[in-house]
Amino acid sequence: VQFVESGGGLVQPGGSLRLSCAHSTIMVSFNVMAWYRQPPGKQRELVARIAANGRTDYSAFVEGRFTISRDNAKNTVSLQMNSLRSDDTAVYYCNVFPMRNDLWGQGTQVTVSS
Repeated sequence: VQFVESGGGLVQPGGSLRLSCAHSTIMVSFNVMAWYRQPPGKQRELVARIAANGRTDYSAFVEGRFTISRDNAKNTVSLQMNSLRSDDTAVYYCNVFPMRNDLWGQGTQVTVSS
């Protein structure tokens, strides 16, 4: 069973989006959860992660703009993205950290363009 991501779309530079992901059996509260992204023509990269104890880490290119969070009751992980830039355009995925290849979902497309 794969993760299911949602919340992507087209947004203007400087705008915001909130992504969400869910899984039917993986307990987000027990795992290090992460958001990854794959920009056009590039490799997939780590964006942010949240540990079971709530500690968060961010890649330098999103630090201060994105916030990862977890809702244990709903078993979901979210990514609040503010001050979006054109180079944030990518397909965004969630997965555990370290990633598991069997859990990749379809991702959600985020396009930042005027």
